[in-house]
Amino acid sequence: MTKQISDRVKLKRAYETPTADDGIRVLVDRLWPRGIKKSEAAIDHWLKELAPSTDLRKWFGHDPARWVEFRRRYMAEIEEHGDELDRLRALMAEGTVTLVYSAHDETHNDAVVLEEVLLKHR
Repeated sequence: MTKQISDRVKLKRAYETPTADDGIRVLVDRLWPRGIKKSEAAIDHWLKELAPSTDLRKWFGHDPARWVEFRRRYMAEIEEHGDELDRLRALMAEGTVTLVYSAHDETHNDAVVLEEVLLKHR
């Protein structure tokens, strides 16, 4: 299910069908989603650098009990990648941006944190 908090940023699982109202589709995971062909994903940009580090991703393991600490650590990592964050903000200035992620948990994932950072610093 597509989740939208602002008029410029949407969140969508990579396994959902791309639609015209997605705008610019940006994959925000470090790894390509399993079982998805690049030709079918309709990804416009892949910002691996903004994804959680491999160590952080493995530590988190999508465990909701680690969510608060994951958010804190990931926000710190995001701040280290100001150029990539600025690039994403520039895409938002062009129109709607859909942050595409592969996690099953739609509440506890990197795209949720990245969206929060983008909307907080608008």
